[in-house]
Amino acid sequence: MTRTFVRLAFIISSIVAGLADAQESASVTNLTLATAVDIALQKNPRLQSLRAKWEAMLERPDQAKALPNPMLSYSGMDMVDGGRWPDTNEKRVMIQQAFPWLGKRTLRANVATKDAERMQHELNAMTREMIMRVKESYFELFGIQRMIAITTEEEATLLHMTKIVESRFAAGTADQTDAIKAQSEATLLKQKLFELRMQENTLRSTLNTLMNRTANTPLGKLVNPPSLDLPIEEVSRLVEYAIQHRPEMLAAQTQIERYGLEKRLMEKEFLPDYKLGVEYRDIQSENSMLMFTISVELPIWQSKYKAGIREAERMQASSMAEREAIEHQIAQEIQDAHFKWITTQRTIALYNTELLPQAKARFAASEAGYRTGKVDFLDLLESERFLLNAKTVTAQAEATLGMQAARLEWAIGRTILTLAPDQKK
Repeated sequence: MTRTFVRLAFIISSIVAGLADAQESASVTNLTLATAVDIALQKNPRLQSLRAKWEAMLERPDQAKALPNPMLSYSGMDMVDGGRWPDTNEKRVMIQQAFPWLGKRTLRANVATKDAERMQHELNAMTREMIMRVKESYFELFGIQRMIAITTEEEATLLHMTKIVESRFAAGTADQTDAIKAQSEATLLKQKLFELRMQENTLRSTLNTLMNRTANTPLGKLVNPPSLDLPIEEVSRLVEYAIQHRPEMLAAQTQIERYGLEKRLMEKEFLPDYKLGVEYRDIQSENSMLMFTISVELPIWQSKYKAGIREAERMQASSMAEREAIEHQIAQEIQDAHFKWITTQRTIALYNTELLPQAKARFAASEAGYRTGKVDFLDLLESERFLLNAKTVTAQAEATLGMQAARLEWAIGRTILTLAPDQKK
């Protein structure tokens, strides 16, 4: 029987050592939240693509405001019969410059500026979403790593329980089945660690992808998440701030202003554009001549301009409705994130003040009862499972709190997670 206990202790010790080696090999480098966010903002290809598109659109106002290129024309005239082609008797050189009616160029440039401004707001919105996704993934992965550490430490508890079984067996008050039950529990714990490792691998791949790294790039342990003891304002004040500052709201407002300018531009299209030109005539038999020309557009087909005005008005109405929908959506997102934040805070407080102390007291009582033979080994195992579950759900809740904080600051449109000094290195 003694060999059975020795073999059991050796198996559990091997599991602990193997898990420790795996953790040590995985800890190639440590990653802070600030570093993860910085890398994602600099290297994420989706952000790079949108940033390049915004920078390209910044070049459009100058293009829209520029005059069209002048037109240089050359023509020659001579008699059909007896003419000296191509050296004609009369040669003409004309240069013409088209000018839009006053104000059109400025309006076109302003429309292009609003398009670029809207793209900038879209870039800011995607940037904030990227920050949220990185922080959510970071906190979730940090929670999984904590759960792995807690579960690994539980191996020592099982080893301690095995020694209790061994002492009772030596005293003749326990049988071999208790040892088998402890061994089975160690196997189940190992299976749970495998599941946690799979979750860790998935989250590591997600975080690496956000940072534009290969999915299997080692991250090591995540360290020093920011403090989550944050003063949160009332929901109404948060909604008021978000409506004024969220990039989505600013983009919607910019779109409304853009179609207002579009309408004014279409109203200007009723006014004619014109061309100014200078023509030089070289006539061999007579004196050379210089002629000044003015050409004026005749905007008689006005139905397309009226349709353009109606289009701009309806697009502006559509943008106003979109802004209203975004405003309601923002209020709902803040209300939901704020409630989940508060609820998670209360849950963690409940775990720390009641669940964990109760689980520890229950395990201590079961251990004492098993030592004296008042409770069986299954009751001790159940207490151990309950304590392990209390520790893991607490770690999971703390990770969820970080994820909710990231979503809340995204919903507000303002950073609320203040990084510790060592997070900014």
